[in-house]
Amino acid sequence: MRFNRILLSTTLVVVALVLQVSILARLQLPGAVPDLLLLVVVGLSLVYGHVSGALIGFGAGLLVDLAPPADHAAGRYALVLCVIGYLVGLAKPENGQLRSATGPMAMVVVAAVGSTLLYAGVGALVGDTAARHVGLVSLLVTAVIYDLLLAPFTVPLIMALARRAENDPLAENTGSGSDVASGFMANGTGLRIGEQRGVLRMKAARNRAARAGRIKGVKRL
Repeated sequence: MRFNRILLSTTLVVVALVLQVSILARLQLPGAVPDLLLLVVVGLSLVYGHVSGALIGFGAGLLVDLAPPADHAAGRYALVLCVIGYLVGLAKPENGQLRSATGPMAMVVVAAVGSTLLYAGVGALVGDTAARHVGLVSLLVTAVIYDLLLAPFTVPLIMALARRAENDPLAENTGSGSDVASGFMANGTGLRIGEQRGVLRMKAARNRAARAGRIKGVKRL
């Protein structure tokens, strides 16, 4: 199960990074750039939880920091996505299933706003003033709009793939079979059931014999 989780997360992050660098970053849209990697982190964090969400976010952000054409300090976006993955993972439902699409969409809005503010704040600490030239309000509005437009086509699919990777029918069947077998061996349930069936059969045979004796007695009379 952990191998499936690592394999799926790595594949989705790499595919999202390639699409974001090769297509979305070249659209030259006003304001922010649609953040496909952020949506991947949000979808996986809602299924895997805060710990895995933080790890996935850190790895995805580090790839962005190192992938060309990176124009910021390495580790900056890794910190942003790590925090976002952790916070979004805290909203994971206990049963692992969401009742409506309102929750994921709300998480997308929170993640878009939070990642933009955190990225701009870290940039201000290291002397990056790009957010001031573009306008922080414009970045926030466009980031929310772009991510909300992409979210219905990406987040449900990502969550469905993550749940499917978590549910391994072969492992579950094997595990349940071994648990049943171990329970029978440990508790002797099979032996008790066999003994109870034998007692019931003996009682049924005695009842039939008694009924047959009574019937024969009547006939003799």
